[in-house]
Amino acid sequence: MTRGAGEGVVVATGLNTELGKVSSLVEESEDEQTPLEERLDSLGYRLIFVTLFIALFVAVSGIWAGKDLFLMIETGIALAVAAIPEGLPIVATIALAKGLQVMAAKNVLINRLSSVETLGSTGIICTDKTGTLTENKMSVSLIVLPGSQIEVNGENGDVPNKKLDPDGNSDLRMLLETGMLCNNASLNHSEKNGAGSGDPLEVALLSLGRMAGYESSDLMQQYPEEKEEAFDAEVKMMATWNRMEGQQYRVHVKGAPGAVLEASDSIREDGQVQPLTPEKKREWQKINQELAKDGLRMLAFAYKMTDSTVKEPYNSLVFLGLVALLDPAREDVKPAIALCKKAGIRVVMVTGDQVETARYIARAVGLPDDEEAMVIHGNELPSKEELENSNMDKKLIVQCSIFARISPKQKLNLIEFYQDSGQIVAMTGDGVNDAPALKKADIGIAMGQRGTQVAREASDMVLTDDAFSSIVAAIEQGRVIFGNIRRFIYYLMSCNVSEVMVVGMASLIGSPLPILPLQILFLNLVTDVFPALALGVGEGEEGAMRRAAERS
Repeated sequence: MTRGAGEGVVVATGLNTELGKVSSLVEESEDEQTPLEERLDSLGYRLIFVTLFIALFVAVSGIWAGKDLFLMIETGIALAVAAIPEGLPIVATIALAKGLQVMAAKNVLINRLSSVETLGSTGIICTDKTGTLTENKMSVSLIVLPGSQIEVNGENGDVPNKKLDPDGNSDLRMLLETGMLCNNASLNHSEKNGAGSGDPLEVALLSLGRMAGYESSDLMQQYPEEKEEAFDAEVKMMATWNRMEGQQYRVHVKGAPGAVLEASDSIREDGQVQPLTPEKKREWQKINQELAKDGLRMLAFAYKMTDSTVKEPYNSLVFLGLVALLDPAREDVKPAIALCKKAGIRVVMVTGDQVETARYIARAVGLPDDEEAMVIHGNELPSKEELENSNMDKKLIVQCSIFARISPKQKLNLIEFYQDSGQIVAMTGDGVNDAPALKKADIGIAMGQRGTQVAREASDMVLTDDAFSSIVAAIEQGRVIFGNIRRFIYYLMSCNVSEVMVVGMASLIGSPLPILPLQILFLNLVTDVFPALALGVGEGEEGAMRRAAERS
């Protein structure tokens, strides 16, 4: 709200609201320890037990042999100091901070320092389609009406061989009006097919209307909006009530073809409303599937007349037709996915789009090797609890690289499934509903340009350019950092083991301590920290993405 007055009706509060449900999922999604934190914790526990064992063994054996009590306590302290790598936290923090700086130059912002190294251990990347694998620049390619099709060149706004004349085609006029009224985007006034603000899909619909001579502001003035039913990922539709003459309202609906067809019982053809028989529905579904196979994003439109704004909008609709939109794949994605395959990283597309469109884009970016790659529909994907008792082979889920019509809740289930199988999982997201999955994933990756504030806060990493190739660059840097950390840990431990051996051997043979506790601390500071730091901030070796991730 920016000005004026309004009246709100409370229908739910707290956790019963849609945002409340998302908040509950976020709370249920506990933060996972990063592989680096797990390994350092494991190393710390082992060092504690090893240090106590050695110190107690040497001290007790010396006292048992009749040696001086003070000398044996001093010896135990010296051994404990020698076994602990004091420089490890300092060097690890500096190495991670250096990696964070390098990634920032590659359009990657890290929210959590320890996540820098986790990238190097990533085994699966679950990525969205729109905007990450594709350009997210929608343009209308084709309009499908009952009995006719109108080809539209989305790049320059021309309509080859045909004139986009809504005045001579009432069916086209009704579809265009529905697309522009059932819309929350806005379009610049400077150009015929200019840029706009809002969802790229809705901007493309406004551009289509402008090509036909319509302006959304004029339509809104002629048919004022009285109410809106926001898009629901579960229903896959949105609706608006626009006031007509008298007390009549026209409900405009747009959404997924399958959902809109299911809610329609009539069809408008040549200006006449006719029954939409099951045979006609199957024909429209076939048209939808054939166009989706070409990578086009399909959108269906419908309307109905009503005298109230409180009635259910998604029933007894009059079907109008389809609009096919083109969202081309990013050119830099295919080589990035090829690099992931060489590195042993599985890339999994998790999208809310339909099966045919998802499969086409996946083939375009080189995700599957088979043209008829398996796609698991959201309706076929059981929950984590149902999976234990379902007939679905778990290997199918592990092997599948394309998931279509997936809801935010199913994204969360999918991440838990991969994590339970021992995988380090990265997940991309941009919406409020993606927050639980982003928080649950080992690496949550939010989109910096089109991502919501909630998604960015729940994530470990933010892409300032929304490009998949930036994820791959970050993983490569993460592997370099992992290699550096492993090298300096080996170096620190080798130095400390030698100190333990020197002190331990001296105590066993009864000679004076060759190195006192304070001298050991000084040696560790001088000989451990600075050489280890040099190893920790190195550039790394070439070919980090030509082998599988190392996790031990």
